Amino acid sequence: MSKIDLQREIALSVVKKLQAEGFLAFFAGGCVRDKFLGREPKDYDVATDAIPEEVEALFSKTIPIGKAFGVIAVVDGKETVEVATFREETGTLDGRHPKIIRFSAAKEDALRRDFTINGMFYDPVSEKLHDYVHGQRDLEKKTITAIGDPAERFKEDHLRMLRAVRFAHTLGFSLDPQTESAIQNMAHLIRKISAERIEQEFTRTLTDSAKPGDALRHLYDIGLLEHILPEILPMIGAKQPPQFHPEGDVFEHTVLMLDLMNKTPKEASYTPRELAYTVLLHDVGKPSTSRIGLGTDGQPRIRFDGHAAVSAEMTEAILIRFRFSNKEKKNIIKAIHDHMRFIDVQKMRTSKLRKMLGAETFDLEMELHRLDCLGSHAMLDNYDFLRNYAEEMANEPILPKPWLSGHDLLDMNIREGKRIGKILKEAYNAQIEDRFADRNELLDWVTSKYSNPSSLD
Repeated sequence: MSKIDLQREIALSVVKKLQAEGFLAFFAGGCVRDKFLGREPKDYDVATDAIPEEVEALFSKTIPIGKAFGVIAVVDGKETVEVATFREETGTLDGRHPKIIRFSAAKEDALRRDFTINGMFYDPVSEKLHDYVHGQRDLEKKTITAIGDPAERFKEDHLRMLRAVRFAHTLGFSLDPQTESAIQNMAHLIRKISAERIEQEFTRTLTDSAKPGDALRHLYDIGLLEHILPEILPMIGAKQPPQFHPEGDVFEHTVLMLDLMNKTPKEASYTPRELAYTVLLHDVGKPSTSRIGLGTDGQPRIRFDGHAAVSAEMTEAILIRFRFSNKEKKNIIKAIHDHMRFIDVQKMRTSKLRKMLGAETFDLEMELHRLDCLGSHAMLDNYDFLRNYAEEMANEPILPKPWLSGHDLLDMNIREGKRIGKILKEAYNAQIEDRFADRNELLDWVTSKYSNPSSLD
């Protein structure tokens, strides 16, 4: 039994137990929406008229994860199911949390939720749908519609504006005109939401949408992008040399790359989030480095000298703001900083190539390069060259253990630390370039070259 099937069975048992005790209990929210869309839910939530203390008394193991809001987690083995008491909410403290909560009935609970498609209840025992908000109608229309007055829903929770765009692009729906108009009028309020919460919604939009680039464009058109990621806006209208970028400006290039992203394979060494932000931000430094210079043909053209380093620096600031982990920051920044070196791969020395292939971020860098090409001139010769080279190296370690160590150099009476590092680097490059047959040959070469003190000047 899969994890989600197990959770459904546990949620069903929770509903049955609550109903057996005389309470109303239904599946609620996203799992109901997904059922009628024919999609596999990510989890199952239960809504009931039992108050938290009654839920706690009925089940042997519970966690009061949001008891003040009427939410109790029922624990069964390693799985948990959230059980929420029907409630009404009034006002807002911070654009995210309500001022007043009052336990109520199913209809009132449905009316306080965000969008009609998320406001339905389903009784898995009687197999009956309880739809007080026309959610099923909007599923059929493929429309994201706020429940009641859209402005009121977004005043209660500003993050719902981002959620509306996410649902539209992950489900392939459109936004109801009144809902979209309210977002356009209230987009500035998203600034009141923490960067961490914004990142969570924005990341899901980038990683779960069928066409993340279209979602990015929608965020711009609707007025949200300037408030959640203003660094992107200068990319709009930032011209590029048409011989390399026939697709258009920097923003169009990025949108196209995002839309071309494939689902990240399970065996990949990078995460979907790492790839999405690497693609999104790899050229964020182009607008500030744009100038007219000379191309290789001596003719004037737009140049972005040093844009990779500037993009990496800007990316670091963004990822710090979004509270990415140090490992994710390191991987994304390195891939962005080094993405222009692919131009020279067919001219690289063997040692440099092997170090490139052996880097922890190589898979991420390769995928960025593939998308960079497909999102512009579509020439994949350097990508194919590296892929073929990697296949040739498949039966041997890309970066073998060094034959020489610092102890070998100390035995030669070479003591100065920087010089030791330089010699070891040169020796290792010679080793992986197959310039010597074994350790003894390499050691003889280093000895003859560096054992004389005058050679260390």
